[in-house]
Parts: sequence; C-alpha cells; structure tokens
Amino acid sequence: MQQAISSYDRITGVLSGRVMEGAALLVSRIALAGIFWRSGRTKVVEGTWLEISDTTRFLFETEYAGVPLPPDLAANLATYAEHGLPILLVLGLGSRFAAFGLLMMTLVIQFFVYPDAWWSVHLVWVALAALIISRGGGLFSIDALLARRAGSYAR
Repeated sequence: MQQAISSYDRITGVLSGRVMEGAALLVSRIALAGIFWRSGRTKVVEGTWLEISDTTRFLFETEYAGVPLPPDLAANLATYAEHGLPILLVLGLGSRFAAFGLLMMTLVIQFFVYPDAWWSVHLVWVALAALIISRGGGLFSIDALLARRAGSYAR
C-alpha cells in the first residue's frame, strides 16, 4: 500500500509541476486565442488583414445593437481586439492583460448580444480567461522569459 501511495505522489508531483502547468497554460492560451482569432477573421474583408467588412458594420448596427457603444466604434474595437489580443496570448506576451481583454469581450457578448449562450459557450471562455489571468502565461511564454531575464520568474 505504501508503494502505491509513493508512486501516486511521484506521478502527481510531475503532473502538477511547472512543465505540465506550463503546457496546460500554453494549450489554454492557444484555445482561447483561436476562438477569438477565428471570430476576428470573419469581421474583415477576405484577403485583407484589418479592413472591416460591410457585413460586420451591418451586424453591429443590427444584431449587436445592444452593445452600449456606437456601432462603428464597437465594430472597430472588436475587430482589432480579436486580432491583437489572440496574438499576444499565443506568444505569451502580456498574457494576463490579453486574457482580461478577452474576458471583458466575453462579458459584453454575454450581457448585450447573446445572453442565452452562458452555459453552452461563454462559461468555457470565462474559465480559460480566468485560468490565464490567475496563473499567467506559464513556463512556455515570453512573459516567463522576460521574468527569468529580469531575475525572478513570476507565473
């Protein structure tokens, strides 16, 4: 019995270590980034990087009209955030900031656009963002590299 507990302790020690946590945070960053990146790409004219489409402008004037910002401003902010913040997340640069921005976008979408999507979609986005905000970018991030170079690794 003691042998089984000792083996279990070793396994859980490895699984809860910095490398596994870093891998889990990397996957979480990529997953959250992918959701918003794909959404951002639907908002621009095909073949361009950031030219906002007429369809996007129309959606912000009609379907997303509940957002408490002028439609043109909301379309610009959403499009740019859905491109910039995912890039930061994948790189692990300003991970907490990027995840917080995407968390705020999720809450705006939840409360002002699709209030019925909490259990089916938005709860997962909030969970991913909260994990990254609370733990940081993890071992495999530019944030960690910068912290190591500064002399103190902070998650």
